[in-house]
Amino acid sequence: MTKLVFYIEQFIDYCRYERQLSEKTIQAYQRDLDQFLNFSQEWGFHQWSQITQKQIRAWVSKRHRQGLSGKSIQRELSAVRTFYRYLLRENQVENNPAQGVRAPKSAKKLPKTMNPDELDHLLTYDEVDELDPLNIRDKAMMELFYSSGLRLSELVSIDLTQIDFTDAMVEVVGKGQKSRRLPIGKMALKAVKDWLTVRDSLAKLDEVALFVSQRGNRISPRTVQQRLQHQAKQQGSLQKLHPHMLRHSFASHLLESSGDLRAVQELLGHADISTTQIYTHLDFQHLAQVYDKAHPRAKLTKK
Repeated sequence: MTKLVFYIEQFIDYCRYERQLSEKTIQAYQRDLDQFLNFSQEWGFHQWSQITQKQIRAWVSKRHRQGLSGKSIQRELSAVRTFYRYLLRENQVENNPAQGVRAPKSAKKLPKTMNPDELDHLLTYDEVDELDPLNIRDKAMMELFYSSGLRLSELVSIDLTQIDFTDAMVEVVGKGQKSRRLPIGKMALKAVKDWLTVRDSLAKLDEVALFVSQRGNRISPRTVQQRLQHQAKQQGSLQKLHPHMLRHSFASHLLESSGDLRAVQELLGHADISTTQIYTHLDFQHLAQVYDKAHPRAKLTKK
């Protein structure tokens, strides 16, 4: 057994027995360090102290050329940094060569949204459909998603007492157990009131959840996802509708109309404004499309 392999095994034991990390985390460390071990052996290293920051950068470049995403490389780098901190503790190295090395940035995937016309079509039901309690519930859920920019977890956790019909507000608990009060639009408020007129036909007597399933219990996230896809299909939508698409549409349309990034951040419950800034890219795409269609010089083509 080489010294390289020996200290990886020692580190894994340290994670399992001293730090008592989960088996899933330990397996991830093992997998990432095995990748780094292969690279180190290819370079002919026999001790971890021989590796410098230059070699770490070369390894990152190689992983990037192999098609690994920036996020995955960052995870592997994190494992190597943690491993070297252990080696420092064991006096096997004098520094951490992975410290300060960054992974290449991954291209940001812009969230898919629906335009207002598509949403209007989605939320306009036939009179026959509106007699079905499930359709009334589904419409209320979709209206609330779009009206208040809710996360899926936030919507399913709403209790009856969290809706304020007087002020047209809803209180939700978001990430980090942080609560916030959000306005409810007129159409969404009407849809929720319509749902409450038929909710008792489904809900159990002691159920406090606003939205319930056919069994009368609080509706599950999976059921919400399935029902949204069902409703989109029923309305002839070609898009695969999911809750976050309605949240993204809310943010994009609000930012497009107001330009107030801070307000959108507060409404979405983002701790960091950089998370909200992705919607400025969507807004810019819209402006670029308007420019291409409207500006005389943009429309000019060569004869």
